[in-house]
Amino acid sequence: MTVRATRRGAERTSLDGARADVIVCGASFAGLAIARELAGSGADVLVLDRYEIGERATSACAAPTPWLHAMGVAGSIRQELPAMTFSTPHGTVRFRLPWSWSAFDYAALCAGLWAQCGPARFETAKVDGLAAPSPAGDTVVRTDRGDLRAPLVVDALGWRRVLATPHRQPPGDPLSRGLEVHPHTHASPPGPGGEAALDVWVERDLVRRGYGWRVPAGAEARIGVGSYDPRRHVKAATVALAERLDADAVRYQGNWFPHRLRAAVEDGVFFAGDSAGHCFPLSGEGIRTAFYFGIAAGREIAAVVGGAQSRDDALRRYAAFHERHRPAFQRALALQRLVPALPPRALTVALRALAAQPLCDRAFGWYLNQAHPAYARAS
Repeated sequence: MTVRATRRGAERTSLDGARADVIVCGASFAGLAIARELAGSGADVLVLDRYEIGERATSACAAPTPWLHAMGVAGSIRQELPAMTFSTPHGTVRFRLPWSWSAFDYAALCAGLWAQCGPARFETAKVDGLAAPSPAGDTVVRTDRGDLRAPLVVDALGWRRVLATPHRQPPGDPLSRGLEVHPHTHASPPGPGGEAALDVWVERDLVRRGYGWRVPAGAEARIGVGSYDPRRHVKAATVALAERLDADAVRYQGNWFPHRLRAAVEDGVFFAGDSAGHCFPLSGEGIRTAFYFGIAAGREIAAVVGGAQSRDDALRRYAAFHERHRPAFQRALALQRLVPALPPRALTVALRALAAQPLCDRAFGWYLNQAHPAYARAS
């Protein structure tokens, strides 16, 4: 059994009463994007997470390649995937994308982001929620190592939305569930042009409302199944898909992920990533959007630190930025509901039509534009 690096026992000294300019709860994609954005702001930034940075991956760890370059973490890429395949019971359709996906190493990506976070501090602590504000008006974050306070606080802890009341809990909330296995491979399966692809299965016999996937990642494959219905377990389907692909069902990892936007701010707290519902419906992609909205939150917070605006102004501006993206998320949610309802033959015909290169370029171009990597490079 793997022994995690997280501090235990006597090493978990008290942090009670500690103060920072900004507390970022969560040290994964959104939280590190925010800390990275604050690196040159002069803020005293404290990042908290239950686990050490890069210690616990819960996703398939694939993102659009341009985003990994824009975030300065291209060194974490394990395999680039220029194509996608979509399989139904009536055939497989291959798409040559106008951009590529890349599978990456989670620990290496997190280390690469943290290296860009400047003087930010990190502590392992389990965040439990908010306490009453301090007499000075600071937000107080309750953890298993004591109460910490800051005038600016971010919840980037994931789908549970820990700093909100009430916390989120399946199956009542609009959450999807996913599970995958990571078998070792000798070579990634090439497509007709010799290129590896990110493979997707949309088959009701596999999962009624959802999809299966295979992400080639160098020496391993990431094979899994996601269900839009949180009441439907996916372990049996994941094992079945691995067996179909002649792969061992080993090294499990899984998680819940939201498929509907939530409030971006609440009780003076910024929410980013899965805690704000920033996981794109239909595809379940949440890494790129966590970067994107994390950068947006970081920029608003940096303006507060620099004296250019108040905290209330920053909260309003970030909430408005979040809301401007709601129509795109609603369109994707409508497709999430439509695709499982389509007769499989009709879905196959639609996929074949969409694979025509001009349509493919337009559709996937629109998809990338909803959180374009140029935003990471904008001043």
